[in-house]
Amino acid sequence: MTEHDILPWQPYPALSDAERTARAGAFFESMRTRRSCRHFSDGPVPREIIEAAILAAGTAPSGANHQPWHFAAISSPEAKAAIRVAAEEEERNFYAGVAGDEWLKAISPLGTGPDKPFLEIAPWLIVAFAQRKGGLDAATRVQNYYVTESVGIACGLLLAALHQAGIATLTHTPNPMRFLNRLCGRPSEEKPLMIIVAGHPAADATIPAFALRKKPLEQIASWL
Repeated sequence: MTEHDILPWQPYPALSDAERTARAGAFFESMRTRRSCRHFSDGPVPREIIEAAILAAGTAPSGANHQPWHFAAISSPEAKAAIRVAAEEEERNFYAGVAGDEWLKAISPLGTGPDKPFLEIAPWLIVAFAQRKGGLDAATRVQNYYVTESVGIACGLLLAALHQAGIATLTHTPNPMRFLNRLCGRPSEEKPLMIIVAGHPAADATIPAFALRKKPLEQIASWL
């Protein structure tokens, strides 16, 4: 098979409109229970779950099908501790004034602060890197396209896959994040976009009530 061959569309299962509606509704009902978790236990999560979730992320659409992402999955206690130290240094600067008053006011209902113990406690950290160059083959260095959009979609699928597996997640974005290239052994031209913390919630985990507020359909959609 060459890159210019065409293949027939793989059909979806034969479903009625009622069945399709039910499936869409069931997925929504599952995803509406997804919460960002900031209180994790150290209970183990099998690597096979993380592998399957990353494979699901890899099915995301991407510019020119170049799949411009790399996911560094970290379970080593030493590596997680190093990431926590570097991330908290950036977070202290953030909360000390780098963020600005408006940003700090916006996140205040979430009750966050510079201390990030979950970076060590959770069994897995998955760092998403965006690749400006690459292409399909490991040896190529061609230009990638719509990189941020493509990686963002992939991260969404990764979060959904982990949620479906019953794994709690948190997206963490210390700023700047260049320390992640060094700690994860990734090339300097790759851009770290986020850390996805994955594991089981602590027995006493809580969430801020503010996080339950979601915009209704009429605010997030229009029909023309």
